[in-house]
Amino acid sequence: MKERVRKLRCQSLNAAPYISMERAKLVDEIYKKYLGKVSTAILRALAFKNIMDNKKLCINDGELIVGERGEKPAATPTYPELCCHTLEDFKIMNERDKISFKVNEDAKKIQEEVIIPFWKERSMRHKIFNRMTDEWKECYNAGIFTEFMEQRAPGHTVADDKIYKKGFKDFKKDINEAINKLDFLNDEKALDKKEELNAMYICADAIITLGKRYGELARKMAQKESDSVRKEDLLHIAKICNWVPENAPRTFEEALQMYWFVHIGVISELNTWDSFNPGRLDQHLYPFYKKEIEEGTLIRERAKELLECFWIKFNNQPAPPKVGITLAESGTYTDFANINSGGLTRDGRNGVNDVTYLVLEVIDEMRLLQPSSNIQLSKKNPNKFLKKACEIIRKGWGQPSIFNADEVIAEMLRAGKSIEDARCGGTSGCVETGAFGKEAYILTGYINLPKILEITLLNGRDSQTNKLIGVETGNPIYFKSYEELFEAFKKQLHHFVEIKMRGNNIIEKLYMEKMPSPFLSIIVSDCIKKGKDYNAGGARYNTNYIQGVGIGTIADSLCSIKYQVYDKKNLSINEMLNALKSNFEGYEYVNNLVSNRTPKYGNDDEYVDEIMQSIFEAYYEEVTDRKNMKGGHYRIDMLPTTCHVYFGSVMGASPDGRKAKEPLSEGISPSKGADRNGPTAVIKSASKMDHMKTGGTLLNQKFTPKVLEGEEGINNLASLVRSYFKLDGHHIQFNVVDKSILLDAQKHPENYKDLIVRVAGYSDYFNNLNKELQDEIISRTEQSFN
Repeated sequence: MKERVRKLRCQSLNAAPYISMERAKLVDEIYKKYLGKVSTAILRALAFKNIMDNKKLCINDGELIVGERGEKPAATPTYPELCCHTLEDFKIMNERDKISFKVNEDAKKIQEEVIIPFWKERSMRHKIFNRMTDEWKECYNAGIFTEFMEQRAPGHTVADDKIYKKGFKDFKKDINEAINKLDFLNDEKALDKKEELNAMYICADAIITLGKRYGELARKMAQKESDSVRKEDLLHIAKICNWVPENAPRTFEEALQMYWFVHIGVISELNTWDSFNPGRLDQHLYPFYKKEIEEGTLIRERAKELLECFWIKFNNQPAPPKVGITLAESGTYTDFANINSGGLTRDGRNGVNDVTYLVLEVIDEMRLLQPSSNIQLSKKNPNKFLKKACEIIRKGWGQPSIFNADEVIAEMLRAGKSIEDARCGGTSGCVETGAFGKEAYILTGYINLPKILEITLLNGRDSQTNKLIGVETGNPIYFKSYEELFEAFKKQLHHFVEIKMRGNNIIEKLYMEKMPSPFLSIIVSDCIKKGKDYNAGGARYNTNYIQGVGIGTIADSLCSIKYQVYDKKNLSINEMLNALKSNFEGYEYVNNLVSNRTPKYGNDDEYVDEIMQSIFEAYYEEVTDRKNMKGGHYRIDMLPTTCHVYFGSVMGASPDGRKAKEPLSEGISPSKGADRNGPTAVIKSASKMDHMKTGGTLLNQKFTPKVLEGEEGINNLASLVRSYFKLDGHHIQFNVVDKSILLDAQKHPENYKDLIVRVAGYSDYFNNLNKELQDEIISRTEQSFN
């Protein structure tokens, strides 16, 4: 790592996140001036233009890639049009121990006197809750499901290669051509399309302006710079920023800067969930790299230094502040920009190239939480590639995660994508599959599968409030068979999915009408061609997801009832219900039966794995292929972020032996401590789920460093991955850490400031996690190959 990179990395790591009011004020200015006078699309474009024209610029000392969302690293904007924070929210953000944001008195004053009076009832959050039924609100507050868009915007999408082939002056030309093709005689939507396209044009101009402003700043800084080397750097930066983003990049460095201006544009326009990212970065950059290496205008060391500077830019952008349930479901500064490497090329060949290995080296050396990184592993990729990734993984900080590129492509083909679009896609966020640059794949929230079983066992009532929030499917003591119980569960599942869907339709319509994203629409196919916004169905593919949480917990719970009550008759259902009600106090024998003498998911046991499959199929059938409001369809994911902790906290004890308030199982991983037959048994159980019916599944595994020592350790890990992917698994990731280290880190956090662990679809500092999540990670089974 060069000294410049070392200093920039240190600056990024030491930057304390704080609330910046700059963006909120710039948006506020435009809304107060133009609201009701121009179309919503133009209003949003003018707000974006005001940000790009007037935001304070920052070029950090020594950096080569420029651009910050705020006025300096870790300056974190708010988005009052999405969520108008109360002063109490600001107080909590400032004072909370974990994931805090410093809020100064000026920020509080602006929020109180300028933002709240205008935005309190105009924010999307207010509109959403104002339009939701009491039924929806009761389910939301009870922890049946969450809602992603109540504090953040849609936007779960990824860049493809178009921004490396076109500059924004070319996009402006495309927009003008689309306007000229509008049929104002026969198309009743032509005027609306023209407004959308004009809004995109304004945004294209605005991002060009941002580049020119950075170019001018770099030139002025160069004039004052006494160090000759830095002076040359600044003049070079000025030259690049005067070229991109207006024009298509010509060099490796221009390609990185081009992407970064686009990234700043996307995350400044709206607080998208999840953060935008460059997707297949190695393949996008390789043509530039190859050409310059051959011409002698670039050397490998310089390319690596540029990539390391690029990595730091992501880490400078904490995820904007979340409060309440949204914080509980995603309690992290990480914004889930997830860079893909490897996989296949557009024509189906091995996609690993020289830049792929360069990216892996950067991941290894930088050891930053952001960006997240993954490898897309195809059977066509060489073992050298996988083993290089495994060498990084065993260092114990959770990156990169590993995806089955062949299975990911199969998922997209199953969902109706073309083979070319599927091969150019991949995964983003935590584990979610999409056609990069061509799809809006919107995550709408998590659903608590074990809680739905709990409500079934209570005949529709919530264990925490005793309110009737489900349907009355009957008192379980009268069920004569397991099949009756499972049918009751499916009725409850249908009931809650219906409520969630009705709410989703309202939210989707609100974003279509009130919150277009004209800048993002420029770079996603086919928004320009359709004259339609990204949030209104403009993308080539439009997919909504509901993420299922707790499959391990509910599989083991239903297994306990089937095995102990109906098959072995060791318990009556009444005994089971009384044990749950008492949190197993006085029913230790019941807890022992269900915890230690019942089949558990994760051990390649057909008895329980068939139950897991039946739950998965019921969830799949309930959600998949329902139509959304944008002309697309719903699909399912199986992932939790940190929601498995929150969902567990709103539940009583469960029939698998889990105590009240404890976390649920995460992703498709077994419940903590339940997987007792080694890692191969885990992957066999997990692979019995049909991953191709999903848009993503998340499997965590934990090893101690000793297990992965030497060449044998790497070979074993690589073989485990290849074996799982032969079984059509979607994704796998690893924690490599001793339990004793984690326990000591809980007691002495001051000694472990740099300790990073894999949480769910992301890595985080152990000290950033709340105790419940720390305990959950500590309790995960330490696997061995013996």
